[in-house]
Amino acid sequence: MGTRFCLCFRPSNNISDLNDSADIEAGNENEKYWLPKFSLDKLRAATSGFSSHNVVSEHGEKGPNVVYKGKLEDGRLIAVKRYTLSAWPDSGPFLVEAGVVGRLSNEHLANLIGFCVEDDERFLVAEFMPNATLFKHLFQWETQPMTWAMRLRVALYVAQALDCCSSKGEALYHDLNAYRVMFDQDGNPRLSCFGLIKNGTDGKSYTNLAFAPPEFLRTGRVIPESMVYSFGTLLLNLLSGRHIPPSHALDLIRDKNFLMLMDSCLEGHFSNDDGTELVQLASKCLQYEPHNRPNFKYIVSALVPLQEQTEVPSYVLMGVPHGNIPPKQTVLSPLGEACSKLDLARIHEILLMIGYKEDEGQTELSFQMWTDQMQERLNLKKHGDAAFRAKEFASAIDFYTEFIDGGSIESGTLFARRCLCYLMSDMAQEALGDAMQALVRHPEWPTAFYLQAAALKSLGLDNDAEQTLKDGSSIC
Repeated sequence: MGTRFCLCFRPSNNISDLNDSADIEAGNENEKYWLPKFSLDKLRAATSGFSSHNVVSEHGEKGPNVVYKGKLEDGRLIAVKRYTLSAWPDSGPFLVEAGVVGRLSNEHLANLIGFCVEDDERFLVAEFMPNATLFKHLFQWETQPMTWAMRLRVALYVAQALDCCSSKGEALYHDLNAYRVMFDQDGNPRLSCFGLIKNGTDGKSYTNLAFAPPEFLRTGRVIPESMVYSFGTLLLNLLSGRHIPPSHALDLIRDKNFLMLMDSCLEGHFSNDDGTELVQLASKCLQYEPHNRPNFKYIVSALVPLQEQTEVPSYVLMGVPHGNIPPKQTVLSPLGEACSKLDLARIHEILLMIGYKEDEGQTELSFQMWTDQMQERLNLKKHGDAAFRAKEFASAIDFYTEFIDGGSIESGTLFARRCLCYLMSDMAQEALGDAMQALVRHPEWPTAFYLQAAALKSLGLDNDAEQTLKDGSSIC
């Protein structure tokens, strides 16, 4: 049974960020702490009036409970989660939940630092994590897939965060997924504290039932072992770089096809023994019966020996900026830098590394569906890819062109690859056309902007190229 808590109120100290009414006092007899109450005016000022430009939550303003980025008067960045009145009509249970979560301060959590209950408004305030989510770094990377060492570190830190929650009596985490893992100013992964509180008194614990624990599907209830199952699905994300339903993954594991699970970007960067260890751990977490799943102390002990490059800071492994960057400076990715310098060899190297990631779930699926009917066209793409890897750019142009001309094709990556082939062949105007075609298919793809800049620079349009580089860097 979890620790019992008392919940009471006291007048706030004269701190500018706090309301003058009351804070939460919670804890047991041996452990007291205060959870500050923020005033509605302070949160409104911090978020520029809850501006849509400050929305950082997964579903934007369409979600039931929206998260905003805010900045306090002292310069601190905060994450502000706004709950609807229908989610928590009674402020009492909401305050109890906030008090319990507020005591779970941990270096691997994005910690709760305050709350607001005023009129019909309900808010939680947490530390802001400036380096985006695991979802972005794992599924939407542009130039550098997450390294094996960093994936192992994410798994360990999240497991340690959940072990902390379990050991302090808060054993339920709702809808653990890649959006819930964020990266702090040092590039270290942190688990959002918002997942420790339901979206409402009758809110759903899982947004995607394909990834929900079997017991939740049977009973609609979440139990402590459900967190372990959800952690198993997160391990699958880290192993594969994709959203793989647990049922499909377990079929592959039972058939001893675990290498089919692994992200192709990781090929050659991990040992089979370590890969097998992590797959087996995921399999244990995904057991159908809750009592057959390990606890988080076991999971942490299994992950610690697998860690690599422990002396390397996370921001280095992540390739994220560290320290103060001048506010108006254009920060280019490695691909942006290569395009700005017309370093075609480096562009080729990065495009090979990216592969068809941007088309995933769209083009590759189409290729698979077409296999029986259009094997000959598929072979053109494969021959083009082989020529591209071998730096036989004239041949690659021929194969890609024949494939594209054969019918409707939605792959921005093919146009990006042919664009570089044209640049390598001193055909800048054709390269510009393909970069624009890639942008049509993926309007917010930095790679398309950067290649367009390279083509413009090749044509002597340096000012246009510079602006296009800025456009690409603004959406990284």
